[in-house]
Amino acid sequence: MCPLYVAGLIGPGDRKSVGPMAERVAPGDYDRLHHFVSDGVWDEAPLECELALHADKLVGGADAFLVIDDTALPKKGTHSVGVAPQYASALGKTANCQTLVSLTLARGEVPVMVGLRLFLPETWTGYKTRLDRAGVPAEYRSARTKTEIALAELDRLIASVRFGTVLADAGYGMSAEFRQALSARGLAWAVGIPRHQKVYPREVELVFPVARRGRPRKRHVPNVLSVAAEDMLGKAKWRTLAWRKGTKGPLKARFAAVRVRVADGPPQRIGDKGMQHMPGEEVWLVGERRASGEQKYYIANLPAEAGLKTLAATVKARWVCEQAHQQLKEELGLDHFEGRSWRGLHRHALMTMIAYAFLQHHRLAAASEREKRPGASGGKKSLRRSTAANAADHTKSHRRRPGARSALSMPTLPPTNSQTAQLKVPK
Repeated sequence: MCPLYVAGLIGPGDRKSVGPMAERVAPGDYDRLHHFVSDGVWDEAPLECELALHADKLVGGADAFLVIDDTALPKKGTHSVGVAPQYASALGKTANCQTLVSLTLARGEVPVMVGLRLFLPETWTGYKTRLDRAGVPAEYRSARTKTEIALAELDRLIASVRFGTVLADAGYGMSAEFRQALSARGLAWAVGIPRHQKVYPREVELVFPVARRGRPRKRHVPNVLSVAAEDMLGKAKWRTLAWRKGTKGPLKARFAAVRVRVADGPPQRIGDKGMQHMPGEEVWLVGERRASGEQKYYIANLPAEAGLKTLAATVKARWVCEQAHQQLKEELGLDHFEGRSWRGLHRHALMTMIAYAFLQHHRLAAASEREKRPGASGGKKSLRRSTAANAADHTKSHRRRPGARSALSMPTLPPTNSQTAQLKVPK
């Protein structure tokens, strides 16, 4: 049933739930196909490991990124596992939905999804009856934040895939524990932060304050106060940079960067200022000003010698996960699953990731064949290497192996139709 399920996801048809797929690829076998994804006795872990290894062969390397994000699956009702009113970034508002924490391995402009894990809100983790009904395994029943889920998935994948930098948006980057956990694993990272994130100048020093009265102070305090990220960049030099080509020409914005120390150390009382976080790791603070007037802020632990172009390309490389989310939903039916169980949802998500990797494999193979044809123009210059990959000039892969071939920029998935060739699958 596994090849048939993947064939159903890849093949024609607007709906990729079990019923419509069974009609197209397994007439008369609806019960078997439903049993395979919802109740079948098989272990997902070997398939997840195999997916990671193949993703590494396709796009892994020192110039690859591992993008951490989440995606919402809008749902009606209350019985599907993990469904609750939550903020859905795709809708831009709070809605009744499931939220999947995602991990995407990408190089250049080619993403391959390698991890999707459901986030359970408090309205689920606090009710054993709901967890029992949805078949949530015991190890996933305790309340876990999205950052904790992301780190657990990262630890699962870190031995299987190669990448140079971890990327995440402000929903994850605002967590000091998350950033510190990445640094503790020896990883390079670049994450979004809110504009009010406190930072110290790079030159901040820890000194003993002079006590006006009472006992002498026993702890160091910074000689200057922390300020908001937007204020720190207020007097910085801004430059207009293009980080990649879009459908309407180069995508440009104004960027600035300064070295700072994040205010995420242990909290300590500083005079009449109350409790303040002490200076933490030295990082790059990067600001972005878009033509629309919107401003974004990021921090990255890339080396001090990294240039502004490298920093801008790195923080903007996260967009590929949005492309993967969109294609998984619109083309492969990630959000079409109609079951209610934990196992069924994760198996369906795993099948969509396998189908997506399969399509990326054939795209890259076809592009490679075109490059080998006599008279093909462009040669190596035709390889569209995203500027985001330039970040590898200043980062090292956490796992050294012979590098994979250069990844090509691939077009969006073409719409399927009834004339699509039938896939040959075993009976």
